[in-house]
Amino acid sequence: MTNVRIGVMYDRAWAPEGLPEFARQAEALGADDVWVVEDLGWAGGVSAAAVALGATRRVRVGIGIAPAPLRSPALLAMELATLARVFPGRLVAGIGHGVPEWMAQVGAAPRSPLALLEETITSVRALLRGERVELAGREVRLDDVGLVHPPAEVPPVVAGVVRPRSLELSGRAADGTVIAEGHGPDDLENARALIAKGGAGPDHTLTVFAFACVGDDPDEVTRALHPHTEGHAAWLGRPQDEVFTVAGPAAQAAQKIRELAEAGADTVVLRFAGEQPLRQLEAVLAHR
Repeated sequence: MTNVRIGVMYDRAWAPEGLPEFARQAEALGADDVWVVEDLGWAGGVSAAAVALGATRRVRVGIGIAPAPLRSPALLAMELATLARVFPGRLVAGIGHGVPEWMAQVGAAPRSPLALLEETITSVRALLRGERVELAGREVRLDDVGLVHPPAEVPPVVAGVVRPRSLELSGRAADGTVIAEGHGPDDLENARALIAKGGAGPDHTLTVFAFACVGDDPDEVTRALHPHTEGHAAWLGRPQDEVFTVAGPAAQAAQKIRELAEAGADTVVLRFAGEQPLRQLEAVLAHR
């Protein structure tokens, strides 16, 4: 398989107490990454990342993604720096806009989502590099703030974004971009063009989340994926059968990962539907 990292998402619907063993088993199977989720009302992303990192020795752990409106950039940088110092080289920090309806629910809707995200990413990255930050932005204000214990190995800060202006923002402000589930190779080519337009350099990474279901019974696979692809079809504004998935027998699923890699994905993170997600992961990894 093309040289692409293969990760697995610990789905937000799964109870937090199952995360340590899941992460250990995913690592033992040979996964490169374990990604955790932060959605309003579910588990906290930083605490979940700490749990996954503490339960494993090698695997990289991604936060996908922390909503900028819910996070003080100074506090977020403090949390990330702590993890990066204790587990050097094993953290990826994803930051995004957050779901507008959820942000409004908690009174955190920004006046300018684009400004908030860019100012948050820029200041968090600077703090993690050990800089003192002075910022009087449209949404973020920091008055000579610095970290006492910045990490020796600075973790990448990546933007989880979808829309064109946000993809350009990621290209100029972040270390990488996270693309949400349902996007296929053609989408990645368009995203890469927008990220490049924003000014991304050659080291800017592309991480792609993908709905996945590995199995030999096509009807069972379709049934397992249906509620996920149905909801995302409405969100993406496209027919349900055009929502990209990594699905089918293991060899076919592995080919789908190759297609994403050939379109520019550096990491593919599988969000499994159906029974025995770790067994599905093992089947895919056997074809890498």
